[in-house]
Amino acid sequence: MTVSSLVDADLFRNLLRRHAAAVVVITAPEPQPGTQPAGFTATSFTSVSLDPPLVSFCLAHTASAWPAVSNADVVAVHVLTEEQEHVARTFSKRGIDRFAAHGDWEPGPGGVPLLGGVLARLVCRVVRRVEAGDHTIVLASPVAGAVHDDLAATPLVYHDGTYHNLRRAA
Repeated sequence: MTVSSLVDADLFRNLLRRHAAAVVVITAPEPQPGTQPAGFTATSFTSVSLDPPLVSFCLAHTASAWPAVSNADVVAVHVLTEEQEHVARTFSKRGIDRFAAHGDWEPGPGGVPLLGGVLARLVCRVVRRVEAGDHTIVLASPVAGAVHDDLAATPLVYHDGTYHNLRRAA
């Protein structure tokens, strides 16, 4: 193992590539009438607290979804199944209408887009935003949830710059 006393941006990115994370798509309603809802692929989603229930995710201020997320009262977190790599790729592309390209969604509470066929989904009320460098940490409280009917379904995982699933890994 190589040890470095300076953690620059390249080393930091390389270190984080070693961390495996479940892949989620986070959606937010249109920030104002007549605009588009927002959705983006993330691996920064995590549970924060059981009492009260809280989750978090991070988003760069330069992300195309940031204007919608920065004003949203409600967001939805969708944990993707191993078969949904195409969904992860769609919601990570720039310059497209991600919802039109994906197609399988419906409006939920507060206008938040809800994606179909996901492993799990949480609809959350945003409770706090914390500035953190060039990102914001969004803290949210789940108000509704759903899980995939197939208990054998497994999550899509991102590790070392590529998508994986746990069945292949086993």
